Amino acid sequence: MTRIGPDVGHSSQNPIESKPKPSYPEQSQPYPGRESDMRPRPDYGEQSYQGSGRLVGKKALITGGDSGIGRAVAVAFAREGADVLISYLSEDDDARETARVVRESGRTCVVVPGDITHEQHCQSLVERALSEFGQLDVLVNNAAYQMTREGIGEVSTDEWDHTLKTNLYAMFWLCKAVLPHMREGGAIINSSSIQAYQPSPTLLPYAATKGAIITFTKALAQEAIKHGIRVNAVAPGPIWTPLIPSTMPPEHVQKFGENTPVGRAGQPVELAPVYVFLASSDSSYITGEVIGATGGRPLA
Repeated sequence: MTRIGPDVGHSSQNPIESKPKPSYPEQSQPYPGRESDMRPRPDYGEQSYQGSGRLVGKKALITGGDSGIGRAVAVAFAREGADVLISYLSEDDDARETARVVRESGRTCVVVPGDITHEQHCQSLVERALSEFGQLDVLVNNAAYQMTREGIGEVSTDEWDHTLKTNLYAMFWLCKAVLPHMREGGAIINSSSIQAYQPSPTLLPYAATKGAIITFTKALAQEAIKHGIRVNAVAPGPIWTPLIPSTMPPEHVQKFGENTPVGRAGQPVELAPVYVFLASSDSSYITGEVIGATGGRPLA
């Protein structure tokens, strides 16, 4: 049986008790948030993720790779043997921390700040990756924007536009730019969400984009596989990342994730093995699929 990931330090523990549980300290940050200011600090795998060489020789581009899920994926990819380029908006301190851990793992990490809501920047990310690495094997569309609103009346056209450009347009631009250059055996992994299946009205624009990401993934997979490239999506549940204290009311942050059967938010390191699996040849017969990591909440 193929395993999805290596031991990340908690395989013998009860998953309900193996990570911090609510109630979390009341906290709030300005968007986009900083991982270093979160309490408790997210676990992104620096101390626990042990790779097994499943991505040796691979080169990856990861958006939102400075913190949260993107950081955990960058570290896991590096521990599995891949070099990575991480894109991020403006969180230089978080990006430096990700780069430090990747480089201490013996791999190359290229950091590129900028706004992926601009098509030219997305194209330049692909060009930079190809220039730095000479090839591109994995694209992880992970960066996202959300904001909690009490109802549709509070969502401005500018905010709707910004959400779609960050979550959908950037994915479209990056996939379009990558596909002509990606080698056979390559993989595109898009980050969807449980919000695609169980949408919260307070996250209306975000939830709408996450549903669209699944449709986009399933459609593009049918084209890309003709060129030997697989396209899949991951649908996380509540994950403890800077997006939470920077986009949700403090009282919601305190209870974040308690509505899952596991009873807590997931940690970024718990998502990383899924991305590794989808990036590796272990998942060679999987394309156009969505893998959930939701703490037991059903994707339905």
